[in-house]
Amino acid sequence: MRPIFPNYQLASGWNALLPDRRAHDPVQGNLVADVVIIGAGFTGLACARRWQELQPDARVVVIDASEIGEGNPGRNSGFLLEIALAEDANPENMQRMLEANRLTQTAMQSILSNVQASGLDVDLQRAGTYRAAASSAGHKSLNNYRQFLEGAGLPYRQLDQEQLKAELGTDFYESGLYTPHCYLAQPAAVIRAIHSQLADSITVFENTPALNISNSGGKWAVTTAEGELTCSKLVLANNSFAKELGVARSRLAAVYTYAGLTAQLDPQLLETLGSVSNWGLLPTHRLGSTLRRTADGRLLVRSGHSYEAEMSGSKVTALLQDRLWRRFPQLRGQDFEQVWGGAVGVTHNSAPVWGESKPGLFISSGCNGGGTVKGTLLGTAIAELALGHSELDVAAVFGSPSWMPPDPLRGIGFHASAALESWRGRREL
Repeated sequence: MRPIFPNYQLASGWNALLPDRRAHDPVQGNLVADVVIIGAGFTGLACARRWQELQPDARVVVIDASEIGEGNPGRNSGFLLEIALAEDANPENMQRMLEANRLTQTAMQSILSNVQASGLDVDLQRAGTYRAAASSAGHKSLNNYRQFLEGAGLPYRQLDQEQLKAELGTDFYESGLYTPHCYLAQPAAVIRAIHSQLADSITVFENTPALNISNSGGKWAVTTAEGELTCSKLVLANNSFAKELGVARSRLAAVYTYAGLTAQLDPQLLETLGSVSNWGLLPTHRLGSTLRRTADGRLLVRSGHSYEAEMSGSKVTALLQDRLWRRFPQLRGQDFEQVWGGAVGVTHNSAPVWGESKPGLFISSGCNGGGTVKGTLLGTAIAELALGHSELDVAAVFGSPSWMPPDPLRGIGFHASAALESWRGRREL
């Protein structure tokens, strides 16, 4: 059965590595606010922070279905990209992509400022990122990305198979590109740091899933398990789960992806894993595997996809082991210390679902796997839109989401497309 709010079967591996923290109490009883923001991730917290800056006296409330660091913001691979993801260098799109890059870099600076101000010990380093190809399909995608980098005037370094093996410890890939425009992070630690910098006037409730939203007399009501929140304006920053509240159902879908993280590897094994001690690799194929070697000597693989529901833990573990061991045979038999999944909000054309859906109801969802830095940008922008301070034309820069058919046709289309893409990119998986 499809979940209506984040309720994952496996704990976030990143969050499990951090010290315990005391969660905020859940909502109890009936409360009134000027704005309620559903989702305490990068988007929701950026929205709350900007709302308080523009209206210091406003009653700003943020609710989250789980806890800070345990939800989706603590379940990604920890890539904080300074440039927008682009697969080609079409001259017609270049100005739009350059503007997206400028905005993304500004949002990244706000994340860095919050982390630094928190004073917390957060693993966040500008290590750059690799992209690598293992097949002709991957080479084509890699070449398109190289054209984009050149067209945008962005630096990069090209690597052959031997260079990749020397730096990353794997000969799985035939060629690759390295770009410096990416921070690698412990994402659960980053979102905890951002949360710690919220103004005291912003109220956060954890373990408070939104079960229903409704409107009466111009006021929005959010029903929770033990209470109700009434507000003049409501912001949905809960990504794919916004559609379970009746918003953007024809635009949004949930795709679950999975990650496995090893324990800290012994020094002898680390010596076989190349000369770079902190790196991240993004796939050239949309269904390919993301990899990371962390600063504390672990390997992470993120791979596998399922539509609208989680796969079983045993199936996930076997799939992730296969993807990791094929790239690093020297790790064969090495178990994961942590395995988990997370839901990504996707749209058919990768454009965000953003704007005022109904009077007083705002949404910023559909991160398409880029919900950290871009989510920060769009969360800030949705607060500005709601308060009449908006100057950013989100649709002009990032596009508008296209229509998708309802289920079961949508599910059939997803599975057929995934099967075809998996076959085409089978050497990249």
